[in-house]
This record gives sequence, C-alpha cells and structure tokens, in this order.
Amino acid sequence: MNFLAHIYLSGDDDEITIGNFIADGIKGKRYLKYPPKIAKGILLHREIDSFTDSHPTVHKSTKRLHKNYSHYSGVIVDILYDHYLAKNWKKYSDQPLDEYVEEFYELLRNNFTILPARIQRMMPYMIADNWLLSYATVEGIGKILAQMNVRTKGVAKMNLAVVELEEYYEEFESEFTSFFDELIIHANQKLIEL
Repeated sequence: MNFLAHIYLSGDDDEITIGNFIADGIKGKRYLKYPPKIAKGILLHREIDSFTDSHPTVHKSTKRLHKNYSHYSGVIVDILYDHYLAKNWKKYSDQPLDEYVEEFYELLRNNFTILPARIQRMMPYMIADNWLLSYATVEGIGKILAQMNVRTKGVAKMNLAVVELEEYYEEFESEFTSFFDELIIHANQKLIEL
C-alpha cells in the first residue's frame, strides 16, 4: 500500500501514524531507536506490506501490469490502490478527505525533527503539491506516477500506467475493495498484537 492507506490504517494515534509513515526508511532493528508507539507504527507498516505483498488479489492486479512494468508493477498497484481509497474515502471515514489530509500534514510539521532526513526533504513537496488529496483523481495519480517515473530515471515507464488504470478501472477497483476490507481487519488485529 502507499502513503494514504498506511496513514489510514494507523488508527487515531499520532505516534503510530508517524511510525507507519516513516517506516520505509527505517531498516532492520533501527526502529528500536524510536519511542515505543513510533516503533509500533514502523512494525505495523511492515505487517501491512507483508500482508499486501503475499495477497492473491494484489497478485491479480500486479499480474495485469507485469508485462509492461515488470518488477515496478507492485509499486504501481500500491499507488492505484491509494487512488481507490481516496476516491471512495466516504466509505471508510466520516471525516472529509481534505480535512484528514491537512491534519496529517500538520502532524508532520509539528513533528519535523523526529522525521528521517529523507522524509524531511520530501515533505515540503508532498504538502505543496498535496499528494494525498491528488490521489482522488486519475489526473492526480498520473502526476504521481510521472514523479515516480522520474525517480527511476525513466526506466520504469510508470507514467504510462494511467492507460491501464483507465482501461481496467472497474477491475482494479473491485480488487482494491475486496482486498482492502481484509487488510483493515488484519491491520486492526496487528495494532492489538504489537
């Protein structure tokens, strides 16, 4: 899953949310250097990724993209699934997406010093371009995929995946919906166990 899903699956605890958000940059046991709830968020992120990467419905989505995008298919599906979460936000939250996103950005601003350097560098761009809210539209996802493609120096051709998004829009949405319902249950259980 991508940023929005990880944030959402953290529940209402700010420290768990921060940990879940920064987790990709925290390797091995380095999570132990963080306060307990941030460490819990990092571990939750890893659980979410593990569940996602091994799920047959996600494999179905990535298989559809594999011919054109090879090992980048998983990254693309993570981004596409965040689109469906943002698009269908009212199904998952009573709080409007724009308010939810702004509160998250404020959380990052208020906790800037604890964020890893990579996140500190990324954060101004994320907020200025309002990445999380832009996930709700196909155009916004197109921009995100183009930015990700630049990070691969154009090798991934991820910017072209909007074609498949539009061509298989209903299929991806159906797969996301069934998968995400299971992921919510899994993440909630892990929040209790961790």
